[in-house]
Amino acid sequence: MHKEAEGQITKDNIYNTVEPTDFPAMMDGSRYLDRTSAFDKIISATHDHFWDPMDKRYIDFDTPFDIENEYMVDPTMTVGYGTAVWDKLDEKGRIKLTNLETHWSLSNVLHGEQGALALSASLCHILRDPGAQEYAANQAREEARHVTAFTNIVKSRFGRPMAVGSVLRDTLSELVNSKYAWKKIVGMQLLVEGLAMGAFATFYNKGRDPLIVQLSQLAMTDEAFHHKFGKIWADRTIPKLDAEEHAKIEDWAWTVFQNLLFNIAAPEQKKHIYAEVGLDWDWVQASFMEGMTDEKIRGNMQESANIFRVLVKTLSMTGIITDRTAHNYAAYVDMKELYAENDEMVGDKIAAAGIEQLKLINRNNDTLLKVSGNAAE
Repeated sequence: MHKEAEGQITKDNIYNTVEPTDFPAMMDGSRYLDRTSAFDKIISATHDHFWDPMDKRYIDFDTPFDIENEYMVDPTMTVGYGTAVWDKLDEKGRIKLTNLETHWSLSNVLHGEQGALALSASLCHILRDPGAQEYAANQAREEARHVTAFTNIVKSRFGRPMAVGSVLRDTLSELVNSKYAWKKIVGMQLLVEGLAMGAFATFYNKGRDPLIVQLSQLAMTDEAFHHKFGKIWADRTIPKLDAEEHAKIEDWAWTVFQNLLFNIAAPEQKKHIYAEVGLDWDWVQASFMEGMTDEKIRGNMQESANIFRVLVKTLSMTGIITDRTAHNYAAYVDMKELYAENDEMVGDKIAAAGIEQLKLINRNNDTLLKVSGNAAE
């Protein structure tokens, strides 16, 4: 009989786990016969949103862009925009800062995708249900192509990625190394994937480099399904939690959210960027803090595609946020407005349109047709 890790919170058999080192439990003959169908639709839909980052029919990373003279994204996305930082730079300096910020963002997306790949693979070591395990393996495959794709865009535009920020590094390390399925799923499938969907939607809507726009949509065709995995977990788990268990998850989610909100894009994380445009990071930090009042943060977060608003909606929609912590988020987001919205996420329509485009490409993809034909035989 397998033994779950102490501290695990499991309310549905499809999320039963074993210790990461207990591989013999995976070879229990009865385990193979006890397979959930909960993830079959997500798994079988994989071919609908297949894309290959190495195939120019899907995306051509040789597409030129003048990063010296053109904004890669709308400059309002730049952290220093609207503060004394912006006023101190000429147009050339503003373009350079914006594109350096974009380099930083794309690099951290790349590191985030690497984290998602490692975490998905780690779920295969602990999820006992073969259906849940197959879903995790399938997601690992999709995250692997994201790693390739974001490596390609960073290499194409900048040569190499920037180092991971310490906040993202520590957050991802905690999730990947945790032996608790609930922490991995809440942390990655809901929090980080929610953050990713918001980021990709923002890149899609405000990107000026066509590669950024195209890659964001391609990534979203996958991430929308990864997000659904987390939603299924929440639907089957949150209503069954006792008060102590719910508080444990809810408080942990708030701690992670707060850490990401205030630190992931903080100037201290990007000292080298400001040095490249001749600014002292301490001065930038002071200007940033002066400009980024709670009121301004709240104003920015009213935009539907704001990455942190998407994150709050994810936590609210899944029932993780209750009256215990709603007031914490209300300092930045209009919770009444959020509660009145439907369950549609900001990236769903973008992802759906991308899937339709992929179906057209894949319909004429001889390699895929042959594979499908062989599978049918």
